[in-house]
Amino acid sequence: MSPVTTAQQVCSNCHGVRGVSASSNFPNLAAQPAVYLESQLKAFRSHGRFDPPGFEYMWGISSKLTDRQIAGLAAYFSAQPAPYVQTQKHPTEKRGKVIFENGIAANAVPACNSCHGAHGEGSGQFPRLAGQHADYVIKQLQVFQRTDERPNGAMMKPIAHSLTLEDIESIAVYVESIPPDH
Repeated sequence: MSPVTTAQQVCSNCHGVRGVSASSNFPNLAAQPAVYLESQLKAFRSHGRFDPPGFEYMWGISSKLTDRQIAGLAAYFSAQPAPYVQTQKHPTEKRGKVIFENGIAANAVPACNSCHGAHGEGSGQFPRLAGQHADYVIKQLQVFQRTDERPNGAMMKPIAHSLTLEDIESIAVYVESIPPDH
């Protein structure tokens, strides 16, 4: 099965045909860095990523994928237009932008943009955050805070531990609001 066929017939059930998920339970894959997508699919395939929503859906689906299929899916989704849903301004969005751009020096939290790109576009192993569902970002930051279920993201654990729930929600609301043309 070609990567496009797999994306359209399998992946689309949760992530949408073009990698833009209708549900915040599932991440947007569109415009993610191909290197990041490949590493995540390989982590699922090897059972190296074991956060419950991830393994419940992805272990079985990824178990039969070859390296070539994974590379093809990563290329397909990374080439799709970046997701963007017009959101209503949220009171915490401004605070999220400040944390995203400057970090929280008092808590040794670096600026999110230092790894995820000036506009949340992602790069290499660092995922695109711009346009990602706020609820999904909150859930993932909480996974980093409380578990070791995302070993490839171990560098996020100490950062996430230094964030309050208010910080997490503010960042999530902000990154969801970043338009794709930035």
